Formats: sequence, C-alpha cells, structure tokens
Amino acid sequence: MSETVYKVLMKRGEFTDPSRHNDDGSERKVPYKIYYPVDHGLDKVPVIFWSHGFGGNKDGASFISRKLAGLGYVLVHITHYGTDSSLWEGKSGHPWDILRQVKISRHTTINRFLDVPFVLDQMMDDEWSNANPEVGLVMDFERLGMSGHSFGAMTTQAIAGMKFPDEHGTLHSFNDPRFKAGILYSPVPIAHLTDAPPEDIYVPVDIPLLHMTGTEDDSPLESHGYEQRLIVSEYAHNLEQYVQVLQGGDHMIYNGTRGKLGENPLREQHEAEILEAVEKFWAAYLKDDQDAMSWLQALKRA
Repeated sequence: MSETVYKVLMKRGEFTDPSRHNDDGSERKVPYKIYYPVDHGLDKVPVIFWSHGFGGNKDGASFISRKLAGLGYVLVHITHYGTDSSLWEGKSGHPWDILRQVKISRHTTINRFLDVPFVLDQMMDDEWSNANPEVGLVMDFERLGMSGHSFGAMTTQAIAGMKFPDEHGTLHSFNDPRFKAGILYSPVPIAHLTDAPPEDIYVPVDIPLLHMTGTEDDSPLESHGYEQRLIVSEYAHNLEQYVQVLQGGDHMIYNGTRGKLGENPLREQHEAEILEAVEKFWAAYLKDDQDAMSWLQALKRA
C-alpha cells in the first residue's frame, strides 16, 4: 500500500533574540523557513529542525524536506548569521576559496548552537502558534527531531550532547533533551578544536542518530576524509547509532544543490538512497513505525 502524500506549503519569517549579539554587536536575528503539510486531517505531526552547512542558508536540502513534509512532518530550517551564505554571496571567486579565508570565532559557532533552542522556544510559545495556526497548532513537540549538514551536523551533534570547547578550551554542553533523535548529514569530527580526548567529547551523545556520509565526502575545508566523520557513532553513549555510507557520495549530495561543484553522475541514485534511509529513520523514531525500525537494523553500528 502506498503512503499518503500531502500537499506542502512553506512559511518564512525571522525571530530576534535581544539577549544575544553577533561579533559586530548587532542583535541576533534568526531567519526561518518552514515546510509543512496541509489538508492532512491529523491533529498533530512530528517536527524536524534542519541546520545548514558553512556558507549555506535555510534554503538548502529542499529535496529532503519537501518529501518529508509531504509524508506528514513539519520541517523547520534556520539560517545562522555569521556562518551563512552572506559570507560569499556577491564576491568573486569560488565560494570554498572565500570560506577558507574566513575565521569563525567560537562565539559565532556557539551562537549557532543556541539558535536551535531559541527558535524552538519561540515556536512553542502560544502567541506564535496562535498567530500561525496553519502550522503552529499542529506541531507536535513531543515528537521532535534534529538534523543538519556539515556545520549543521556539528550543530546537531551539540544538541545531541557532544561537548564543545569555548575560546578558553573549556568544554560545554549544549544538549537539548527535547530532541528525541537526529540525523547527521556529513558528521564533523572536532579533534582539531580541542585537546580533550574523544571520550570526553562524544560519549555524552545520548540520542539515536543516523550518520550519513559518502566515500568521496572529504572535507572541503579541512584535511580529513569520510572515515573520520564516523567518530561520533563510535563513541556515542546511546547504542542506537546507524550508518549509511554512499559509494561515490560527495559532500554536497545532501544539500540538493551543487553550487560550483562538478556534477555527480550518481546524484539521482544517491538522493533516492538518502530519502529511503531518512524516511525509515524518522518513521521509526517519530512515528513508532516498527517495520521502519526493522529496516534500519541493517544500518545499525555494531
């Protein structure tokens, strides 16, 4: 039996957090873009956050979020100022060449992590949900997932419990227990940012995660290969860790757009494999689908 697919609409907006500031002293603003199903007849639907990679924005990964919204999820994409596409847009040269020259402060990185609970708090507020009833009143925050690509995967890792060092090297937790599970599209090892042993960094991860990478998923900005992206799955305290490695899959396959990266002849195949694993993972953990959970066992980390 084929699954019902709902019509999908989008909503855009922005929240301002007067309690936080950017490196230039301006108040922290967090733009968002929501994909949501309509005419579904459901009381509540699960909610999944998505965080973009370095130099990206809230418009990435639309092929994933449109599909999921059509299956009965609300997808919340956010833009993180200071690590977004404004760093390279309108400038000459390849975006990655520009981004390699950008120095990101720990304050800016930590602001990324804090954007997630901030936006969640705003959307859980009755004032916002009542003002946006078509989406706000159907969001089920008891079934909440977190996800992200590259820098967004690191953001997801932090929300899942990974410790992260401040500018003095002190490890901090940004864990938000409201999130029940997560997907890491190109996970990010952070050994280059701290002298702390991996046990101190990754063991606190305590939710189920799907780790997605490919054999060509070398870092465009660092020197590590795809194998090192799996370190989170190796140390996470929670044993429900799943791994999908795409043969020939590269770093941008999860974003849905290639930018200035050359075409990948396996793109359609990879996107189909990504969508299948993503659909099964969220169905298992946010919809309690036991058939999906059985399917996932082939990806479970030993």
